[in-house]
Amino acid sequence: MKETPLSNCERRFLLRAIEEKKRLDGRQTYDYRNIRISFGTDYGCCIVELGKTRVLGQVSCELVSPKLNRATEGILFFNLELSQMAAPAFEPGRQSDLLVKLNRLLERCLRNSKCIDTESLCVVAGEKVWQIRVDLHLLNHDGNIIDAASIAAIVALCHFRRPDVSVQGEEVTLYTPEERDPVPLSIHHMPICVSFAFFQQGTYLLVDPNEREERVMDGLLVIAMNKHREICTIQSSGGIMLLKDQVFRCSKIAGVKVAEITELIQKALENDQRVRKEGGKFGFAESIANQRITAFKMEKAPIDTSNIEEKAEEIIAEAEPPPQIVSQPVLWTPGTAQIGDGIENSWGDLEDSEKEEEEEGGIDEAVILDDTKMDTGEVSDIGSQGAPIVLSDSEEEEMIILEPEKNPKKIRAQTSTNQKAPSKGQGKRKKKRTAN
Repeated sequence: MKETPLSNCERRFLLRAIEEKKRLDGRQTYDYRNIRISFGTDYGCCIVELGKTRVLGQVSCELVSPKLNRATEGILFFNLELSQMAAPAFEPGRQSDLLVKLNRLLERCLRNSKCIDTESLCVVAGEKVWQIRVDLHLLNHDGNIIDAASIAAIVALCHFRRPDVSVQGEEVTLYTPEERDPVPLSIHHMPICVSFAFFQQGTYLLVDPNEREERVMDGLLVIAMNKHREICTIQSSGGIMLLKDQVFRCSKIAGVKVAEITELIQKALENDQRVRKEGGKFGFAESIANQRITAFKMEKAPIDTSNIEEKAEEIIAEAEPPPQIVSQPVLWTPGTAQIGDGIENSWGDLEDSEKEEEEEGGIDEAVILDDTKMDTGEVSDIGSQGAPIVLSDSEEEEMIILEPEKNPKKIRAQTSTNQKAPSKGQGKRKKKRTAN
């Protein structure tokens, strides 16, 4: 699944905020996100949270044959995995360019800097040495993976304990933790990576960029340093040209940040060691706050039950609307129903503009009728019951009236526009009928 690109509006918003020295999470330019370290039940297992970026570190060991060119040195192996659980854009089982770059940077930072005494990992020269494997799993991606991964790797190595061994002649005996206490690794220093993001060709600088800031940055500078201000490795990516003064300023900032992170790591290791010696609870389950997963923690507020009746009356009085609003619940909007006493219902009334249109239409129709009467000489009489005669151009209209009788009657009604006198033939027929 491809990564969803940022829209132009989001990109412009981020760059404008960076120009004004503001960040989305409220941090300052050189501020780091909160770092939280928690340890597992076994030695060498930890989770490091850098803001919302989470990395799981696990260290394991085994006895193997050494390399031919380094017969008295142990082996260090680092492996970082980017799963789809961290971000949908990561494809499982595929070595992306980002993953290769991160793995190489971790090896240069931790293995090439000689932070671990590899000669202390030798059991039998040329035959048996310890191979230390560091597996890092990205659980959630919110930017700055390399910093979180380097902290997780060095914390896991400091927390790890390897089994104790003894050599008698050609026999190598491996002891369990119950028989002998495990042995910690010999660590000379703790190199930690600090990332710097540059924007607009190096004009603006941010420390510890998050995921959205990484999308709009022009270049990235990673400095690996220990608390003694010794630079272990430097890597620049993005194709921007940095000045010497910019690199010096970044190295000074990195020295301060590394000293703070190293102190935090040492305190976390001391607290875990103290809890294990005292026999207290430890592990990932204990590091999670109570009632965080299955329920929300509700704060209990005290309730005063004295003078309940008085308080109830006050609440009811405040809840009732004022009388001036109740006395006139009338909507004075034309074309809507009016509510209230003594007011006529105006539901369905026409608005002023519609009334004017109808009046104009009625006047036009009246004028047309008057003109036709003047031309044709038609006169409309009103019947005894006050019903007007309908004027029509048709000579005859056939009307069928259905009555409950079997044979319906047909009535022919003649309606003519002109009232004519009866003809001579019609008068004779009437005379004959009267004679009969």
